[in-house]
Amino acid sequence: MGRRVRPGPGLGRRLLAAVEDQALAHGVRTLRLETNRALTEAIALYRSTGYREVPAFNDETFADHWFEKQLSPSSRGSCASGR
Repeated sequence: MGRRVRPGPGLGRRLLAAVEDQALAHGVRTLRLETNRALTEAIALYRSTGYREVPAFNDETFADHWFEKQLSPSSRGSCASGR
């Protein structure tokens, strides 16, 4: 089924790294996400892992922030290591 993810500090960063790795493995080169302004920890995580804020790309009612990151094979696992 895959690697088991242990809860605890850094779980969000590890999950984001796994999503990015899977996206790259499937040929995705641009990853986009949105979040609500109340999720300050998520916003900080996205910014610290190389996501940049972009104009809204959908009409999600509960989203206040939209982010985008260009992926490349050299960035694999960069979230997990904090780069």
